[in-house]
Amino acid sequence: MCGVTGLINLSGKVHKENKIDKMTQSISHRGPDSEATWTEEYISLGQTRLSIIDLSENASQPMFSDDKRFVIVFNGEIYNYLDLRKELKNNGVTFFSESDTEVLLKGLIYWGPNFLIRLNGMFTFALWDRQNKYLTIGRDRYGIKPLYIGYQNDYFSFGSEQKAILAGRDNPSEVNKEAVIEYFTFQNLLSEKTLFHNIELFPPGHFATLNMNETHPTLKFSQYWDFKFNEEELPCSEEEYTKELERLLSQAVERQLISDVEVGGYLSGGLDSSSIVATASKFLPDFKTFTIGFDLESTANHEKNFDESAKAKFFADSIGVKNFQHRIHPVDMESSLSPLSWHIEEPRVGQSYPNYFAAKLARSEVKVVLSGIGGDELFGGYPWRYGIDNAPSSIDTFLNNQYNYWNRLATSEELTRILNPIKNSFSSISTRDIFRSKFPQDIYHANSRSELVNASLYFEAKTFLQGLFIIEDKISMAHGLESRVPFMDNDLVDFAMKCPPTLKIAYLDKNDFLPKGLGTFGNKSNFEGTNSGKTILRNATRKIVSQEISSRNKQGFSAPDATWFKDQSRAFVMKNLLNKDAKLYNFLDYYVTESIINNHISGVENRRLLIWSLLSFNAWLDSFDGM
Repeated sequence: MCGVTGLINLSGKVHKENKIDKMTQSISHRGPDSEATWTEEYISLGQTRLSIIDLSENASQPMFSDDKRFVIVFNGEIYNYLDLRKELKNNGVTFFSESDTEVLLKGLIYWGPNFLIRLNGMFTFALWDRQNKYLTIGRDRYGIKPLYIGYQNDYFSFGSEQKAILAGRDNPSEVNKEAVIEYFTFQNLLSEKTLFHNIELFPPGHFATLNMNETHPTLKFSQYWDFKFNEEELPCSEEEYTKELERLLSQAVERQLISDVEVGGYLSGGLDSSSIVATASKFLPDFKTFTIGFDLESTANHEKNFDESAKAKFFADSIGVKNFQHRIHPVDMESSLSPLSWHIEEPRVGQSYPNYFAAKLARSEVKVVLSGIGGDELFGGYPWRYGIDNAPSSIDTFLNNQYNYWNRLATSEELTRILNPIKNSFSSISTRDIFRSKFPQDIYHANSRSELVNASLYFEAKTFLQGLFIIEDKISMAHGLESRVPFMDNDLVDFAMKCPPTLKIAYLDKNDFLPKGLGTFGNKSNFEGTNSGKTILRNATRKIVSQEISSRNKQGFSAPDATWFKDQSRAFVMKNLLNKDAKLYNFLDYYVTESIINNHISGVENRRLLIWSLLSFNAWLDSFDGM
């Protein structure tokens, strides 16, 4: 686990100045154990190391092949590297280290980029062929580890974080107004854009090559994997599906416990993290867990259950694992905003400061932590998101309803007024087109609710889950902590994609088709806040997490900030947002925004998501101004 970066002068001219050191130092928090760079003619590579597997110097990067022809920088973990190493050795390949980095290096040399489909793990890498002047870069199939790319003048650069690219530039980068529109539409970036011009997110499940022998070298992308939620007609009973899920979850957790340093786990009190912790404790009896609680003094009734720390402590005690806790107060949210904005680099998918403190707590005890991210997105944890309450009259109606749902922060009419200062950018961006492009291309062939659920799960995996991964990576690495996600084990994901939605969501009937005029289905028209999702996962884990946890209603990991923004942190909100000179009002309309904020403060409506996004965007502008 580490951070990687690189820079190539596409003109083929030798570097006039050493920029790679500054680029690498900008992400030193990702790898506090060591830091190294390498430069040859017009290419430079850098890496910061967080030592997890093979702690010796033999595993240091940049790493060279035996003949020095190839050099690689790599960020991540390959959980099946021992099996791949054995296969390579059987084919005559020799090794000088015990690291997964060397397995990746020599696997790419031996098999080429087709090797990537065989990797079970999380990774980004860059491999340079010194003889043929040929670069190959790639990212894991799910997008667990981020990789950014950028062009400016004659230079191509990449990095685990955007600040590495910014550190290598001679001129400041402008704010991408199209990305601002996209963010305030979805509270996320669905496309590969970032909030900076000329910096993009490298797509998951892809590799790209750059040949410096060409007259105009440019990246050529190839996709090697994509999500495919498409149930198979297998002669399996529900009981057989459930037993297989039990086996695969245990296998996934065991695989991701491989480490030469101590591993712990987040414990929120919910099904996903509890399942992982309970499974891990079977392999590691002294397993440590980490829980965040919240100050609930004077909070609204609907936020009283946001603090699950007591439930987490009870569960930890019941299975005999250690539980470390930290309670967040409003002042913690306020003080974390600036460093949080610097580290995550782009606001995404809701309030992330609880995760920031969770990572800080975990790093005080361990170097690696297991997270429950992915369970909801694979097994239908949010049935109210899938547009299946009422039968749509057409797929276009379904997509339109979904688009309106994922406008998380404001109505379309409100957004038009809020974003009025950058309205000229609207002519060049269609958020509806971006939204539609993230659904499977064959969605218009869907004729059952199960198929719509699968289309929705695909959309979430390509968008919402991507945002979660980016936040999880940036926040954990801000503290020099490696975060692993067992639900994203290859075998477990393959199973989840083939698993019938009827086994994931209660009240879903496999014979429930979508003729026009069909009314509500099942017994519920509103699933929100129920336990109607993840049925098969609940059944598969009931023995290890108890009936009470397996049947608990779905609840997100959220702080009581609706109350905090209105009461305890009211002065903080007003100071940052009710200020006409705040930088965000170069992009947003002050008076429209002021009215919305005042409505929240006065208790007229709950706009906590928008207020958090406004605070985050303004803090981002303060953090990256002039870069």
